[in-house]
Amino acid sequence: MLKLGFLGTGWIGRNRMEAMLANGGAIAAAICDPDAEMVSQAKALAPLALETESLEAMLALGLDGIVIATPSALHADQCIQAFEAGAAVFCQKPLGRTAAEVQRVLDAARAADRLLGVDLSYRHTAAMQAIRGRVQELGQAFAADLTFHNAYGPGAGWFWDPKLSGGGCLIDLGVHLVDLALWLFGFPEVTDAHATLLRDGRPATSHEVEDYAVAELKLANGVTVRIACSWNLSAGKDAVIETSLYGTEAGAQMRNENGSFFEFSADLLKGRNAERIASPPDDWGGRAAAEWVRKLAGGEKFAGSTEGLIETARTLDRLYGRG
Repeated sequence: MLKLGFLGTGWIGRNRMEAMLANGGAIAAAICDPDAEMVSQAKALAPLALETESLEAMLALGLDGIVIATPSALHADQCIQAFEAGAAVFCQKPLGRTAAEVQRVLDAARAADRLLGVDLSYRHTAAMQAIRGRVQELGQAFAADLTFHNAYGPGAGWFWDPKLSGGGCLIDLGVHLVDLALWLFGFPEVTDAHATLLRDGRPATSHEVEDYAVAELKLANGVTVRIACSWNLSAGKDAVIETSLYGTEAGAQMRNENGSFFEFSADLLKGRNAERIASPPDDWGGRAAAEWVRKLAGGEKFAGSTEGLIETARTLDRLYGRG
């Protein structure tokens, strides 16, 4: 039975905790959150978990793994601290605010030979899995359009501070889009990348984060990728989440149903015809977390870690003009 510590028990932390404990292969041995109400709600899921005051106290328990759901500015140092203590890590996205931070985490995971999982959850939807399984049917892929417009925005103040967040909607939502675009094609080299970042409809300054972003990538496999994402957009619904791929023989599309954040369908497109290849319902939210637990229980170490993390981080750096 794996003993896990949960650092950060807000909504996403508790949701991933529930997924990790569901198969009976792990227990929540310790929890840590500065908010007493969040701790109380986590204790309802794991009444036997020890309440700790810090990551240091948690690591002193000799846990098998640490699950990190804290503000982005803390991710890299907390991951490295966990690896140096001999624990595996499952971390919320983004793994780091910059590619340099991500590289530091990867170096620490490799040195400790411990499993690293990152919650890039949209890879695990039935819709995206179905599309990836049939991507060869597109022929020569040449274009990909990925969108994540959110009619809401983050409430926590740190999201709006570029020093704490590393960026706005592009690193918060666009990290999923960049990851999906590269993952679908096996992480080809990005040969060109540029973005337009706006705040309240005007160019964002260096002292603020963007709430609307459009970007274009050119991949070495010949695919041109267009990305658009936003917070607090007048979208007419809760969210617009889509991925469309186009090739010489066919296309493919994933989209959210009725503005939902959770319900997705996927179609293979040929001319004017569409073949449905995935439909809701699909309980996908905790699959990345559950997969990490299965790998950890199976003895996987660094070699089983989430792939493509540095490629996505370097691409985001280029879009932000950091590299």
